Amino acid sequence: MLVFDASAMIDAWMNYPPDQFPGLWTWLGQQVKSREIRLPLAALQEVDHKLGECAKWLEEHKHQRIDPTEEIARRALLIKDLLRIEGEGYNPKGVDENDLFIIASAAVLKCELVSTEERQLSLPTTLAKYKIPAVCKLPKVKVTQLTFVEYFSRSKQVFR
Repeated sequence: MLVFDASAMIDAWMNYPPDQFPGLWTWLGQQVKSREIRLPLAALQEVDHKLGECAKWLEEHKHQRIDPTEEIARRALLIKDLLRIEGEGYNPKGVDENDLFIIASAAVLKCELVSTEERQLSLPTTLAKYKIPAVCKLPKVKVTQLTFVEYFSRSKQVFR
């Protein structure tokens, strides 16, 4: 199973429109139905807010969301502490609360995280400015993160 960030679904929908890439979306639909692809509630809500038609597509393909559990919430809080974020003091250049729950979901479920969030070539000195890929690489987080293109390239699927 793979945990998808909202950015992965939104970017896929925008850059590979279903009308132009039907084979890709048929395959993705199968991945959703088989629960190979799942989105945490926070990511699903973001997709619905930004791109309702994509959220509707997920629903039509029987997407099973990942609801936040106590264990996921504890892991998100641990990551927040690791990044030295106090209260609601999220840095606009770094992860936010939804990102923490998405990363924590992948960590707790021991899954890879698919996100197209920008990788930072040089890491900021302030941990609170780390984006999803940098947070995932932290030794106490240890979540493998890949982009949407890396995900479907790795599958070796041929889309016709």
